[in-house]
Amino acid sequence: MRFSKKSEYALRALIELTEQYNRKLLQRHEIGRRQNIPVEFLEQILLTLKNAGLLASRRGVGGGYSLLKSPDSITLGQVIRILDGPLAPIGCVSKTAYQKCKDCPHADTRNCPIQHVMLGVRNAIADILDNYTLSDFAAGSGKRAS
Repeated sequence: MRFSKKSEYALRALIELTEQYNRKLLQRHEIGRRQNIPVEFLEQILLTLKNAGLLASRRGVGGGYSLLKSPDSITLGQVIRILDGPLAPIGCVSKTAYQKCKDCPHADTRNCPIQHVMLGVRNAIADILDNYTLSDFAAGSGKRAS
């Protein structure tokens, strides 16, 4: 499974915002410069995260972006789902966007070998991403939240 450049840039921007949590607002050009992210693309990402309720923003002089929630309460899984959609490699194993297979001969059986393996993949990915918070991530911590 491969995540989009949008998710990669978002995670890099969130490192900056996590480091400044409850300290100061960061302007998009500051984040872009520090993380080598094109500002035009970054603005779209920040707006998406704001609309999802993860960021707050203020316009004008002294304005910028900040985390709306504690970095201890936001997981990497949440961020990636907001930007890239479900973590599942196929629709029939997704917990957030389930889609029944229409053309699979195993779709109506209890024992689909593809589904069995892909559910394991989905669960492994979710187990990691849903247990790392932004705080863990920004700290470079190898530990996972419990």
